[in-house]
Amino acid sequence: MPYYPEIRTLGDIARFHGRERPSATAFVFENRSSDYRTFDLHTNRIANGLLAEGLEPQARIAVMGKNSDWYYELLVGCAKADMVTVGINWRLAPPEVAWILNDCEAPILFVGKEFLPLYESIKDQLTSVEKVIVLADQDDRYPTFVAWRDEQSDADPDIDVHPHSVAVQMYTSGTTGHPKGVQVNHYAFYALNEIADNLGEPEEEWTTWTDQDVSLLAMPNFHIGGTGWALIGMYAGAKNVVLSEFTPGGCLQAIRDFGISKLFIVPAAMQFVLADPTCAQTDFSPLKYIVYGASPIPLPLLKRAMDVFQCGFIQLYGMTETIGVGTYLPAEDHDPNGNPRMRSAGKTRPGVDIAIKDPEGNLVPTGVIGEICIKSPSNMVGYWKRPDATESTLVDGWVHTGDAGYLDEDGYLYVQDRIKDMIVSGGENVYPAEVESALFGMEGIADVAVIGVPDDKWGEAVKACVVRKPGSNITQEQIIAFARERIAGYKVPKSVDFIDVLPRNPSGKILKRELRAPYWAGRDRQVN
Repeated sequence: MPYYPEIRTLGDIARFHGRERPSATAFVFENRSSDYRTFDLHTNRIANGLLAEGLEPQARIAVMGKNSDWYYELLVGCAKADMVTVGINWRLAPPEVAWILNDCEAPILFVGKEFLPLYESIKDQLTSVEKVIVLADQDDRYPTFVAWRDEQSDADPDIDVHPHSVAVQMYTSGTTGHPKGVQVNHYAFYALNEIADNLGEPEEEWTTWTDQDVSLLAMPNFHIGGTGWALIGMYAGAKNVVLSEFTPGGCLQAIRDFGISKLFIVPAAMQFVLADPTCAQTDFSPLKYIVYGASPIPLPLLKRAMDVFQCGFIQLYGMTETIGVGTYLPAEDHDPNGNPRMRSAGKTRPGVDIAIKDPEGNLVPTGVIGEICIKSPSNMVGYWKRPDATESTLVDGWVHTGDAGYLDEDGYLYVQDRIKDMIVSGGENVYPAEVESALFGMEGIADVAVIGVPDDKWGEAVKACVVRKPGSNITQEQIIAFARERIAGYKVPKSVDFIDVLPRNPSGKILKRELRAPYWAGRDRQVN
């Protein structure tokens, strides 16, 4: 990746490319196409519009809508005004959306037209939202994004934004039942480029981008895998083809129509692409690299993908708190016949350190399993309004991931288990505490524990282990329906086991490992 000293903040991305290559295509979305000059002017308008609302620096601006070029205009426009974009997961249930909007204290909500009914159902519960702007070019009830944007001045607001100011706040599921707002500053998104440049490190082929590259943005913008990947292509000045949401057919159509050269995808989505009937009729020759991550990948799936796509593959390991930065498995470590390193999450890049620590924070020897910790200039600033959680996760510059793993003698990382019980299903993080909290309110449930079990389609599936109240005959179907009304669909248990009693230690803590053991028996690691 080239390093551009002129780009110090996200707002500078539009300024730099708007000046250096104004007529180059920045975004293609459905029937719209815009160049970098237009991108620069639109983001100026958005920044000026936000400033005209009288908002303070670092105000949180909520965006709840599917992927579009407008989302990326908002992201960079907020950055130019020294405000913070908060992407809202539109898959969440209404109570979850309300909680996040209240927690981030956003005075303005930009909302996709299809999610207006969701907003209407919770608007009386919202404590900070004062203005709603619909992501549409026309609406009878609310101001529309296009009209609001285009009535603003397109002059650069010329706000002095510090690179270490927060740019993005992303919510990640919480172990205590509520999600936490991960605060990421501007510098985090290009820090490794600067470090590599300062060290004189030669670019690896997979990190090399040119203005001829065409990037596919198919992962949701409220995830770091969506926004983070988009910012890489935008920083490089690539053409960015945006899908409103991932579908295997849409992904394949974009590859055929636009000659996609690079894309990021989660393993579950990769599996769906391979299973699509049009996959066999797609020319993948323009593809240079597929970057994958967010959850472990089964080796048979990876080998099949390599055979079909015939391009370079790069695995990334990280988390929202590190903006996805941690380790990478380079293309040369991917063997069509398989090799031991393909079971690893790879090695670090310059500027990133990985340490394996015991519960007391001491380093453990090579080959010994402990908690994976990451130190990087791309680490989060901290959790929004959660100093307690920040203190326990970000220790002396090290993000404690909650994942268990070990380093081999060559510095390759092997992820083995999860210390914090998190479930990764189809690239989505699910914390059992959230699901358990939703289910505890159901009549007929005396006790419940939620675990992740292997699943060929999703990597892991959510399973509820339920103890019925005496005399209760609640069914699996009733429990699933109850959960679906209260939490996002991807968090809803796929299955329910009824048991007499949950295993607990003397202090009363549920022994999740005992519940998980039968489902993971015979596997060499406790993630899938």
